[in-house]
Amino acid sequence: MAEQAKVPAIRFAGFTDPWEQRKLGEVATIVGGGTPSTNNDAYWDGDIDWYSPAELGEQVYAERSARRITQAGYDSCSATLLPAGKTILFTSRAGIGNTAILRRSACTNQGFQSLVVNDDTDVYFVYSMTDRIKKFAERKASGSTFLEISGKGLAAGEFAFPSKDEQTAIGSMFKQLDFLITLHQRK
Repeated sequence: MAEQAKVPAIRFAGFTDPWEQRKLGEVATIVGGGTPSTNNDAYWDGDIDWYSPAELGEQVYAERSARRITQAGYDSCSATLLPAGKTILFTSRAGIGNTAILRRSACTNQGFQSLVVNDDTDVYFVYSMTDRIKKFAERKASGSTFLEISGKGLAAGEFAFPSKDEQTAIGSMFKQLDFLITLHQRK
């Protein structure tokens, strides 16, 4: 049983259950990426979305990657097909902590440690925590050429989590705020 965490001072009506400290590895599977050989044309220009860290910016959702790989390319490397709607792409090096929620199943290169949230965890709630997750990852990152956080290192991060229903309420609020911000930016 995870230890209890502090309860926020402001909460949605009807929620009184304590929040629990949980490791990211308990609420999500951390998945790294891979890259097919760039010297083999048969691996590229296929139907499988394949993200690199440079593609993530200010957008909430990852809709379509700049480059795509073939099934042969996918089979040739350590990339994993990540499920849509449950995955938060998380850059693990050269700009740690850039994120987006995956809208279509896709895979990534090795510059990611993506979070595939469990069924009892709200994806948008975890997405709303990305600033805290990024700060943790930056503190724990290591490396001589460039800083990087491993999947194991990211999975060890502990954060406060409410019940799934409260996560969904909080996630829905942030989703609506992000939608409104995007709408105003378009104007």
